[in-house]
Amino acid sequence: MQTKKRRKTLTQRQWTLLGTFLTPLIIMTAYFAYRQMAPFGSSSLLTVDLGQQYVDFFAYLRRTLLHNPSAIFYSFSNGLGGEMVGNWAYYLLSPLNWLLLAFPGAHLSSGIFLLTVLKYGLAGLSFGWLLTKVTPHTGLVAITLSTAYALMGWTIANQLNIMWLDALYLLPLIFYGLRQLMLANHWRGYLFWLTAMLIINYYMAYMICLFMILTFIWLAVEHFSSWRTLALQAGRFALGSLISGLLAAVVLLPTWWSLTQSKAQYTVTSFKWKFEFFPPKMVAKFFMGAFNFDQMPDGTANLFIGAIALLGALFYFVDKQQKLRSRITAGLITLFLAASLCVQPLDLLWHAGQFPVWYPYRFSFVVGFWLIWLAALTLRPNFRPGPFATAVVTFIVAAGCFYVGENLKKFAFLQQNAFWLGAFFVVIALMIYTLPVLRRHWIFPLMFFVIGVTEVTANAFLSLNNISYVSQGEYANYTNELQKLVNKTQQSDHGFYRIGKTFLRTKGDAFQTGFNGGSVFSSALPKATPTFMGNIGSPDGDGFVEYSNGTLVTDSLLNMKYYFQQKQLSGALAGSNLLPADTNKADLASYQAVRQDHWATTYRNPYALPMGYAANQDILTLKNTTADPAQYQANWLAALTGNQQDQKLYSAENFNQVTFQNINQQTKITGAILQKKSLLKPASITLTFKPTTNDAYYLTFGSTVNPDNATFVLNGQTLNQYKTYRNTIMVSAADHAKGQTIKLTIQLKKGSLWLQNFTLYRLHTAQFKRAVTTLQQHPWQLTKHTDSAFAGTVTATNAQQVLNTSIPYSQGWRVRVNGHRAKTYKTVGMFTAVKLAKGRNHVTFTYWPPLLNLGLLLSGLTLLLTLGIGWWRHRRASR
Repeated sequence: MQTKKRRKTLTQRQWTLLGTFLTPLIIMTAYFAYRQMAPFGSSSLLTVDLGQQYVDFFAYLRRTLLHNPSAIFYSFSNGLGGEMVGNWAYYLLSPLNWLLLAFPGAHLSSGIFLLTVLKYGLAGLSFGWLLTKVTPHTGLVAITLSTAYALMGWTIANQLNIMWLDALYLLPLIFYGLRQLMLANHWRGYLFWLTAMLIINYYMAYMICLFMILTFIWLAVEHFSSWRTLALQAGRFALGSLISGLLAAVVLLPTWWSLTQSKAQYTVTSFKWKFEFFPPKMVAKFFMGAFNFDQMPDGTANLFIGAIALLGALFYFVDKQQKLRSRITAGLITLFLAASLCVQPLDLLWHAGQFPVWYPYRFSFVVGFWLIWLAALTLRPNFRPGPFATAVVTFIVAAGCFYVGENLKKFAFLQQNAFWLGAFFVVIALMIYTLPVLRRHWIFPLMFFVIGVTEVTANAFLSLNNISYVSQGEYANYTNELQKLVNKTQQSDHGFYRIGKTFLRTKGDAFQTGFNGGSVFSSALPKATPTFMGNIGSPDGDGFVEYSNGTLVTDSLLNMKYYFQQKQLSGALAGSNLLPADTNKADLASYQAVRQDHWATTYRNPYALPMGYAANQDILTLKNTTADPAQYQANWLAALTGNQQDQKLYSAENFNQVTFQNINQQTKITGAILQKKSLLKPASITLTFKPTTNDAYYLTFGSTVNPDNATFVLNGQTLNQYKTYRNTIMVSAADHAKGQTIKLTIQLKKGSLWLQNFTLYRLHTAQFKRAVTTLQQHPWQLTKHTDSAFAGTVTATNAQQVLNTSIPYSQGWRVRVNGHRAKTYKTVGMFTAVKLAKGRNHVTFTYWPPLLNLGLLLSGLTLLLTLGIGWWRHRRASR
């Protein structure tokens, strides 16, 4: 009889777990099919950073694992080149990512769909498993709470940050593991799942670790028996956490080194104890549909968990069946979490000392977990709220609804119909909790399920309908065309070089299609890279660089051997943006067209220097501090050639004519502040010049001379330019245009415009060619080249020469010259050089991540020790 009952219970539990997995998965699959997301239609899940950043890393993952394992630790698709451990640790170490290996090329968006819905399902399954292990909940009640967890507001708002979603299904497992470690002295679960989280995504793991401290406090109070037991529990918690950290050291240590070169350099060291906003504003985020695009860069925390779960959490604090000490502790923890959502220093604590760039309050998934967990503890079969508890909860939710309703116009993210629908669900949920007739037999779980699942489903639909997505065609057509261009170039030239282009879908195009480029968008970008890009006149930011403003000089020095340029189509295809332009590059006239197809032309740069070459050792002592990118480039080249005359490579030129429309006359253009005479009329300035030579001409734009403040028209065509730049950029204006009239019109968008650092420069092309020819005479002739290893010979004509490379400097590069370990030097704050002996030198570069060996040692020894102790304990217990 007992065996039969046990089998029935087991079957019920299995059906419950299946329901917790399938319910959120089916709901979100149905929604994505309704929105015609690939593979169901013409749209895709790609939006914001998922479409502009993560999809490119996923393409890199596929290519690296299947075709190019040498790029695992270092890749020249990473901007101008960079280590990849930090990127793997933040973006790519989820074991579910292996599913993407089955989705090549443009089908990668379908693989992302599969990953997304699978993570929704696993989140529900994980929470459901926790409920069946710790609480009496099974069936529809467990499925409802698990679906509320899987589809809470944080998940819906952050599903595009797909690498964070692993935290959702691992958090309940870590929570249960800590509970077992404290109460039953069972170590395995906590060690395994916390280690997995630390390896899969250290960033979200950090937040979970902070939450585990709060969890430990609550569990310690909830199950307190004696101070001795508490001390033992604290010891196990501390030791278990330390062991997990050591087991994950193989990832954490090299990642920590990577962070010291990138994100850690932006850590906030000073702050003020202040509210970031009026705290009651958070209440609006408990309503369904309280999310739109504007909430992504700068909004309040996404707290929606549904009325069923929210009321359950509120009832926990007035439920006399719960221990008073547990309720007080839970209340203090809840207050701390609430304060973390609006008090600046606490917010910074959860984000490791850095204000998030977009997606604020990223840790709020633990708030959702905590509240739903309290609801699960409340909703036992014998739960019956008394009059006092009902009155208190009713007052709280009524006050919250009243506040939001009265201030609805202040919450642009919350529509009126969504507010009233949310209030309706609150009323229905309150009735389910408090009316005895609805607590009988099968009625309660059925209504609980219908109301709970309907509300979270409606929230998903309302919230995601506010977001636009990249069409599958836009992604696939661009990717396929760029891939064809890259493949043809690489098939015809097997050397090691970089490729530039005049069009852009994302700054990670090089990752997407597998070439060595100059652009990237990454949270693990070393600070030196954007600093350098800003110095040479290309757009940069804290997490991105875009090599859209290369000159003949920088193209040469950075080994940009090939360029792709979109064609200007005519007829029925006029205006087509299959390859949307992001720069104007007139100096392609100095390059050689080598092939073309229907959409683009491929150019070869005859002035491109190799990845390494013998150069003057002045480059080792160059202090290039100028803020003028033209002078910076000239100083850089002069240090390499040793010819000081090359510092005069550029000369400032005057415009032949300047005309003003609705703007006061100016005698000096550079630095001028243009003011509209009449604010209601259009205003513009037109500048013309006629080159007297076939040299290349460039304009410099300061950060105020940007597309937000003005429209730029060059020779009758809108000037293509990447919009975001914080330093002075260089814009290619003319080349091989002797005797032609070049006209630039600047149309003001606002009442005034500061022409910051606005200058016309002429590159003395003949002098540039002589300098490049000198450097090309003694190349580093490579006999081996991969992303992480180079070998070749270079001849130095004297002992005053160095091997100068465009390989970004890193402590991970190990260099040998003629078989001996050589010291490396950083040039222009960015690249690597080594000294040479006179004559022929054999030089090798190999890359190995800093601290990886130490991480391997610590993780390996800890794993062996842990397995050994586990085996000994098991053997001892079995005796």
